[in-house]
Amino acid sequence: VRKYPRPEAKGGGHGVGWSEITPYTFDVYDGWEEIPVSIADPGGSEIDVRFNSETDGGLKVVLAPVLRFADVAEGTNPTIEELIPFNRFMAGFGPELTQNPVDDEMIVESSIDTREGLTYYNFELKDHTLVAATVWRKRVFIMCARAPARQWRTSADKLRATAKSFKVLTSQA
Repeated sequence: VRKYPRPEAKGGGHGVGWSEITPYTFDVYDGWEEIPVSIADPGGSEIDVRFNSETDGGLKVVLAPVLRFADVAEGTNPTIEELIPFNRFMAGFGPELTQNPVDDEMIVESSIDTREGLTYYNFELKDHTLVAATVWRKRVFIMCARAPARQWRTSADKLRATAKSFKVLTSQA
């Protein structure tokens, strides 16, 4: 297992509602390869990084500007709880993350925790998708990890650990 830190020199922060990107990190297992991201990908310019593994599935980190869906005053730093109710998060972001509508029956498990002083919303879906999300500096940071059924049986614990390791490094902001 190694830590993936968002490279300081990596671009981003363009377009309406974008701000400088605070670094984030998460655990990556042996065999996970970073794959190029294109604005032509589903999710387009909001996908910051994507990883894939032939044996474990894949993940992406989505960085969505808060101004896309909320009017936030200049100089404020809203929390995820202030912007998006926990029970509505997957209804709003689920279709973008999974390419399908997400209703309550699809959510197997959900929880809220705190990492580096930020609140994170966590979800596990029936289709073997894991989501961890927080808000920092007018940006929604979302990790979405997923595996097909045959990989899920052997990789679920790795994917859960990876989602749990996802952190925005507010101390480096």
